[in-house]
Amino acid sequence: MADKVHVKTVINGEAVEFLCEPRDSLLEVLRDNLMLTGAKEGCNNGNCGACSVILNGRLVNSCLVLGAEIEGKEVETVEGLAEPNKLHPIQDAFLENAALQCGVCTPGFLMAAKALLNENPNPTEHDVRFWLAGNLCRCTGYDKIVRAVLDAAETMSTEVNA
Repeated sequence: MADKVHVKTVINGEAVEFLCEPRDSLLEVLRDNLMLTGAKEGCNNGNCGACSVILNGRLVNSCLVLGAEIEGKEVETVEGLAEPNKLHPIQDAFLENAALQCGVCTPGFLMAAKALLNENPNPTEHDVRFWLAGNLCRCTGYDKIVRAVLDAAETMSTEVNA
């Protein structure tokens, strides 16, 4: 058995240190070591997007990143979206548009939507569909999810301009 790797990173704005096996994925570290269970294991091969997180400003599938690779980097997970007692506008929009059912894919879609809106605050429907293409849902129609992201973009731009 290989020696464990000591990792210092920032997760959801907080400095974090942990030990992990060199082969542990970021998804395993988040869920098993740090008890951040929002990212879900769907396919464990990078095809479904259920485990999506934002790593140094870039959307990634946490099942494809090694936990040791996040040394000195910043990670945003779905747990970091909401403020105390206040959901993020993307979360509100998903609720208002009934854009979720079983919830397995929802954290990944939320993080993909946040990454999109960080990069493009006024996306078109085509932009949203293209950006979310790496996230799969087996329960809902994608139209509600797309509508939720567009509504969140509108809400967020209104808040910025208010």
